[in-house]
Amino acid sequence: MKFPYSMLLDFVTTDLDAFQIGDLLTMAGFELEGIETVEGDEVLDIKVMSNRGDGLSVFGLSREVLAKDANATATDLYRHAATRFADVESKESTQLESEVATIESEDCNRFACRAFSQINGNHSSPEWMQKRLRQAGQRPISLLVDLTNYVMLELGQPLHAFDRDQLKGRKIVVRNAREGEKLTTLNGIEHNLSGQMMICDAERPVGVPGVMGGLETEVTDKTQNLLLESANFKNTTVRKTRKQLGLSTDASYRFERSVDPDGVVGAIQRFTALLLASAPEAEVSNIVDHYPRPPKTEPVQLRLVRASSLLGMKIEPEEAERYLTGLGMSFQAVNAAPARIKGRQVPGPTYLVTPPAWRPDIVREDDLVEELGRVHGYQRIPDDLPEGLTTLGGPQGDYLAIDRIGEAAIKAGFIQMISHSLRDFHPLDSATNRIGPRVIASPEHAILRNSLLPSLADAAQRNGSKNLHLFEMGKIFTAVGTPDGERRHIAFLSTGDLLSSDRQNATSPQADYFSLKGSVDSVLGSLLLSVTYAHPSVPDPRFHPTRQAQISVGGHWAGRLGQIHPDLAEGLKLSPATYLAEIDLDTVLTKGSDELSIKSISRNPSVRRDIAVLVEKAIPYDQLQKAIDKACGDLLERQWLFDIFEGTGIPEGKHSLGIGLQFRKAGENFTDEEANQVRDLAVAALAEFGAILR
Repeated sequence: MKFPYSMLLDFVTTDLDAFQIGDLLTMAGFELEGIETVEGDEVLDIKVMSNRGDGLSVFGLSREVLAKDANATATDLYRHAATRFADVESKESTQLESEVATIESEDCNRFACRAFSQINGNHSSPEWMQKRLRQAGQRPISLLVDLTNYVMLELGQPLHAFDRDQLKGRKIVVRNAREGEKLTTLNGIEHNLSGQMMICDAERPVGVPGVMGGLETEVTDKTQNLLLESANFKNTTVRKTRKQLGLSTDASYRFERSVDPDGVVGAIQRFTALLLASAPEAEVSNIVDHYPRPPKTEPVQLRLVRASSLLGMKIEPEEAERYLTGLGMSFQAVNAAPARIKGRQVPGPTYLVTPPAWRPDIVREDDLVEELGRVHGYQRIPDDLPEGLTTLGGPQGDYLAIDRIGEAAIKAGFIQMISHSLRDFHPLDSATNRIGPRVIASPEHAILRNSLLPSLADAAQRNGSKNLHLFEMGKIFTAVGTPDGERRHIAFLSTGDLLSSDRQNATSPQADYFSLKGSVDSVLGSLLLSVTYAHPSVPDPRFHPTRQAQISVGGHWAGRLGQIHPDLAEGLKLSPATYLAEIDLDTVLTKGSDELSIKSISRNPSVRRDIAVLVEKAIPYDQLQKAIDKACGDLLERQWLFDIFEGTGIPEGKHSLGIGLQFRKAGENFTDEEANQVRDLAVAALAEFGAILR
């Protein structure tokens, strides 16, 4: 907003020059865009925040100057404006009936008007007023139009002047437009209307409320009777209507950022005083004021101890009262519970502060703390070192764990992808209840996903369905109101070559159940978690019926792993040798054990023993592994499967397993006899499964 420095001095007496005023307003939160000299006067250009409509007037900015500059004093004009010009007398020579204006729209908070007669529409505004309007970037037109613009610049309240003789029925109705109605605005553009709030006369729309008047009722050099409108409208309605009609004006700019509803009548009084100063022959009516929806201002609690803690500087009670009352707020001391500061209760003065109607942005205690800070001066915050505990930089907790899981998946050779949470139905969806938006924008975004596998399958299909190793981390969604309605998951898809090569005819091991299982072990092992696998009691129909496993972490179900079902692979045009896994990260992070077993490293050498046993194929190796661990106890440092043999000499339904065992003692060496004894314990444990030592 542009305004001349001399105009500010009409409201405030101060020793600060234009540049110092610009610095003061910047520190108060109103950024100075620049200062230029126009027609011999310094003009300030101030950027006003979107929630501070009260700053879009010279009167509002004067209030900020008085609050921050202890040496500034208010002028008579400021005091008149603060009382809404209630003490300004105007000789009312005609009577205006209350029925001259009617409000039928709930989006109109207040509507006031006054009639003027014996008007000479050809009058020009005083030269000083024209000069100030030019300095503010506006074009002087006539006395009546210039007065509405000047009062808006002074007080921030938009006004509109109607030629009353052009109003059908000589009255105003604020209502919604009827279907098929049209309005030609002052810029000469005709608009088709449908349901928007409009300013109408007895028959038709004559103005867009808060935006622009109509061409047919504008004041001209032939105007003799004037009806002046001053109103307050719901800011969101003004914004919506302006966008629908493609209009933008200084008035709409102010209404969208909120205008003081209590200043409606005061703007009419100021217009009247300025008009009579230039045209004393004008006759003035009473003011008709309809105020059906005054704003509800709720008191906000302010604890000075907490305010001082947040700001990092002490605010004295008398300072807080001076600052906030200077901004138009009421201030009342009350008894309240002590504020809780850094984990302990600290007593201190507490107040109930009621913001004025022009400050709808003040709704919570933090807003009042911000007001204290900007008026007291952020530059006064002391340069103290921070106190108390500080957190480590970077991600922590679950965020760190999820980052590690993602990094481990990438190190395992997988490529991360990201898909949309909304999608269509898919054969790989989980068998859980589904939820979606009330209004479906497109079939591709009809439902929230309940599994990450469909997105992986779609990506594989688009990329040829071979030699792909993908993973995705994201949220899945189930029925509203369930404890697990939103969960974090990670899913994998692996198919084709495990190793890439640029050499012609080079061979590579192929992805299979065991390669994906090893990758899952590696990924979850990045969190030092123990992972177990078991045949599911209820097979998942998305996987091959005999090539799938249930994944458990810390004894709790965490996911599924296996080969895609052949029928689904054919229908989705995927390779039948496609392997999938999906893991519930919330389960992994909450049910996985955080306890680590740590022991000192033995300086004594290890001893290795190898065994080969003949065992039924149907017995899971995991059971054999656990039996060996239990039998050998702490003496077993490591075991591994190094050979699987089937063929000549091996009975049908069985296979030979070569198992390596590594033993170590702490503080002493193993003898051959001791090592053999521990090995025999392992063999005896396997014998319980029918295993025979070869």
